[in-house]
Amino acid sequence: MKRHRLTEAEIATALAAHPDWTLREGRFCRELRFGSFSEAFAFMTRVALLAEQLDHHPDWSNSYRTVRIELTTHDLGALSTLDVALVERIDALL
Repeated sequence: MKRHRLTEAEIATALAAHPDWTLREGRFCRELRFGSFSEAFAFMTRVALLAEQLDHHPDWSNSYRTVRIELTTHDLGALSTLDVALVERIDALL
């Protein structure tokens, strides 16, 4: 997938299309709560498979039934089209 650094307008468009995500310290962020630890872990497993397909991996954490996700493109030092692609795929899982 071709990638480029997002402009402020592209970031605003992505956030408008995905209102459950926020922008914090230059990263797309989302927190999700599941019914159990097993549900949270299963979700993370599905996201991991998608991330591998894109070769773009989230910064994330899991505490019991809560999953926190942060996305940025580390080698660009900014948000990119890869981050939007992963946001779209994550949202499609939900």
